[in-house]
Amino acid sequence: MVAICFCENINSLQVRNDELTYEPVNSGNWKKLEEFFETRGGPHNCWCMVWRNMKEGAVRSKKEDKKASLKYYVDAGIPVGLLNYFGSELIAWCSIALRSHYRNLSGDESIKDVWSIVCFFIKREYRNSGLTQQLIPAALEYAKDNGAKYVEAYPVEQDSPGYRFMGFKSTFEKMGFEFKYKAGQRRNVMVIKL
Repeated sequence: MVAICFCENINSLQVRNDELTYEPVNSGNWKKLEEFFETRGGPHNCWCMVWRNMKEGAVRSKKEDKKASLKYYVDAGIPVGLLNYFGSELIAWCSIALRSHYRNLSGDESIKDVWSIVCFFIKREYRNSGLTQQLIPAALEYAKDNGAKYVEAYPVEQDSPGYRFMGFKSTFEKMGFEFKYKAGQRRNVMVIKL
């Protein structure tokens, strides 16, 4: 378990350093991720496969195939992301993996050994609390520990009507990411060197 912890007031709850922990998704905790995604409001329709490559033979429009594709990665020991706990409660997810495991994100192809942050899901009662700013450093450490030299992100402006699950540009700027260029109408390619 990655033990990067920060002290911050989350929705009037005083969070101590030892109360926020991060754990890479693996076959041993898949059931926790599955239950978390299938809760009301969870990403049980996309299974965080919007940008990720599907397993061979899977149909992107089928919810069951999306779930099976994510589980395929997990069962194969391929990194897919981090779980974030507040005490023993699973409260958030960050999708971070090798950029090559995603479809074309319009990233900076001049850099190598790149991981990508493409999605956050935070339980409703913990949203708008600054939790994304706590997930990003944990994701960076996880990527670095697994050989990444760079991490890319593709956030949007706060007033964006879509892709808000990818985070906000201003948050990544605060975390030291450098803006590279626009990708499409909404996404911003941003990079940090580890």
